[in-house]
Amino acid sequence: MDRLVVIGAGIMGLRICRHFLGCGHPVALVDPSAEALEKAMAFLDGAPRQPVFAGAVDVLGPAWRDAFMAIEAVPEILDLKRRVIADLEEFFRDSTLIASNTSGLRTAELTAGMVHPERFVITHFFNPADMIPAVEVVPGPATPEEVVARVAAFLDASGKKAAPLRADVPGFIANRLQHALMRECFALVESGVADAETVDLVTRYSLGVRLALIGPFLQRDLNGLDTHLNIARYLYADLDARQEPPALLERKVAAGALGRKAGHGFHRWDGPQRVRMTRIEELLPQVIALSAQVDEEEEETTCRNG
Repeated sequence: MDRLVVIGAGIMGLRICRHFLGCGHPVALVDPSAEALEKAMAFLDGAPRQPVFAGAVDVLGPAWRDAFMAIEAVPEILDLKRRVIADLEEFFRDSTLIASNTSGLRTAELTAGMVHPERFVITHFFNPADMIPAVEVVPGPATPEEVVARVAAFLDASGKKAAPLRADVPGFIANRLQHALMRECFALVESGVADAETVDLVTRYSLGVRLALIGPFLQRDLNGLDTHLNIARYLYADLDARQEPPALLERKVAAGALGRKAGHGFHRWDGPQRVRMTRIEELLPQVIALSAQVDEEEEETTCRNG
C-alpha cells in the first residue's frame, strides 16, 4: 500500500489520517506540537492501525521520502502553508505529490516559490474527513491532468468520491454553493421573513432531504427546466446580491457568538444540542449509505440495459 504523510494533527488532519489508516495505508502524522500529538494518540487509540507520529518531516525514516503523497492540513494561514510546502518539497523526492487541504486559498498563492509546482494539487476534504465521501481535487496552473487523475484514482480507491475541478476558483464548488445559500439565508432573517430556526427547518425538510440523494442539476431535470426558467425570470431580481458579508454575521462575531466553539451562535450549544450533534454524526454513515445505494442501483440498471 502507498505511504501517505499528513502534516497537522488538528481536526482535519486527524480525520484524514484515520481515513487512510482504515484503508490499510501506512500513514505518518506530523505536528511540531507535542500536545497536539498527544491528543492525536488518544484520539486514534484502539484503532486497528496506528500512524507513525513525528514532530517534523525530517525525522521520518528514509523510506518515507518516497511516499505517494504528503497532505498539509495546517491552519488557513498562507505564510504558514507556504513554509510547510517548502519543507515538504525539500524533504520528499520529486515523485511524491504535495497536496493542500485548504478550503479556499488559491493554488497560485500556495505554489508561489515552489521548485516543482507541477507536483502540487489541492485535496479539499470535508469535516468529518473520515466520513464525508467527497473530496474536491483542484489543479494549479502548472498541474498536469495526469497528476489530477492519479490523485483522483487514489482517493476513489480509498473509498472517497473524488471531484476533480478543471480550474481553480475561490471557494471551489462546495464553499461557493454554501455561501450563496447562506447569503440568502441571512437576507431572509435580516428582513424579518423568518427566524434562523425556521430557515433551518425548511432547508432540512425540503432541500436537505432531496440533496442528500440527488444533486441540484438532477433535481432541476425532475422539476422541468422550463419551470425553473419561468421561476428564475421573476425571482432572480429579488434574490440577495450583496457583495459584503451580512451585517447580522458581523454583529454575531463581534459579540463573540461564534457558534459551537463559544457555546452560542444562532443556537444555544448546551448539553442537549451537543448530544444531538453526536447523534447526527452517528447517523451520517446511514445517510451516506442510502445515497451510495441509489448510485449502485442506477449502475446496475444501466448495465442491464446495456
